[in-house]
This record gives sequence, structure tokens and C-alpha cells, in this order.
Amino acid sequence: MPIFRRKATDPVGQPGEWYYCVRHHKVEEGPECRAADRLGPYASREEAAHALETAEKRNEAWDAQDRRADDAD
Repeated sequence: MPIFRRKATDPVGQPGEWYYCVRHHKVEEGPECRAADRLGPYASREEAAHALETAEKRNEAWDAQDRRADDAD
């Protein structure tokens, strides 16, 4: 039995919070899909629509930071 169970009356998400579902490749207002399948929250629909590009840029920056740290050692 799950420790935490969501009731049918619990809200699905918050209006104004936007997510991008990587499983369904769609923008959602409020979380509709499970957390493992979504990126966000974002402040706008537009930001959520560009979630994959944002994640790619962040990953590249983190990789560059790791390379600089390795070079410093």
C-alpha cells in the first residue's frame, strides 16, 4: 500500500505553472504526467515549449564547467 496516496479531489496542478512532458512531447499547464516524465515548472507556456533546448544548453554549460574543473586539477 502506498504511503502517500493522491485523492481524486486533489488538484492536478497549479494554474500558471507550465511543464513539458518528455514522454508525450507536449506542454502542460499544471503537472498532468508523472514527475519522471516532465521538465519544469516554467513561468510561461513559451518557456515550457523550449524546455528541451534549455536543458541542452544547461547540460553543455555543466559539461564545460566539469572540463574546466578537471583541467584545473
